[in-house]
Amino acid sequence: MQKSSLNETARALFADGKGLLAMDESTPTCNKRFAQLGIAQTEEMRRAYRELIVTAPGLNESIGGAILYDETIRQKKADGTPFIKILEAAGIIPGIKVDAGAKPLAGHPGEKITEGLDGLRGRLKDYAGMGARFAKWRAVIAIDDQRPSRSALEANAHALARYAALCQEAGLVPIVEPEVLMDGEHTLERCAAVTAEALHVVFDQLHGQRVRLEEMILKPNMVLPGLACPCQPSADEVADATLTCFLRAVPAAVPAIAFLSGGQSAELASARLNEMNVRFQSRAPWAVAFSFARAIQQPALDLWHGDAANVAAAQKALVHRARCNRAARRGDYSAAMEK
Repeated sequence: MQKSSLNETARALFADGKGLLAMDESTPTCNKRFAQLGIAQTEEMRRAYRELIVTAPGLNESIGGAILYDETIRQKKADGTPFIKILEAAGIIPGIKVDAGAKPLAGHPGEKITEGLDGLRGRLKDYAGMGARFAKWRAVIAIDDQRPSRSALEANAHALARYAALCQEAGLVPIVEPEVLMDGEHTLERCAAVTAEALHVVFDQLHGQRVRLEEMILKPNMVLPGLACPCQPSADEVADATLTCFLRAVPAAVPAIAFLSGGQSAELASARLNEMNVRFQSRAPWAVAFSFARAIQQPALDLWHGDAANVAAAQKALVHRARCNRAARRGDYSAAMEK
């Protein structure tokens, strides 16, 4: 792919109100979710579940791109058709998670650094050859009264920037994901301050590594209080705090901000995204979109339960959640859609 087409790909991912489906869970993460539902933790069951997703009728009406995992990009439908070909035929752009996971950051208890830069240039070339057109790298930012440290922010931002530069060199659109976690008792205000600082550090490093902002996607957290915080704000308060923060920190050259769900319930993630578009769509210089995993997948997984007889019902639930989030991108979502 020619580098000049990366902006076209970035915009195509979110055209017509669409968003991203993150189906890039690592094998241990996928197995953990299967175990919670009593589903066998085997490669064949993971393959069957992912076939359920990529063959869901109507998924392409709301999903512009799917983020895959190394195992998934190599898997095939039961009849031998590669998943990546099924996605392409449906007009869903395939992407790939390329980081090697977050590991403890030496000298910084409770903080992590995402690994995977070694050998990344070669892996990106291989994935592009398989048909991937974008990639994703996640940095994990712990938050409390003392964290994150400046060192952890800078180390993760530097890794994100080096990854993004390598992606653009390989002809892939980089999704840059600095995630301030929802765990803990921190307030909405504390999350806003930490998110702002993280974004400023990330964009400083992206500039230093000569990453072209019009050829990347930002995948951040929403500005939210910790799950254990006694004060949980309304959807419009979350929308105000989030978009105020991002309007001050994210350059207009970025084509889209695709929020992660980060452990929110499916309905709550949709409601908060909807309020952002209701209140800020006319002012936001970038698409305000979604890149959800559990907030789209979980209802389908709960219904499927590893039983082939439940595939149609699970696919219906999956497509419904995707449609709810497409509606939220337009500011048209309401609780009535859940009925």
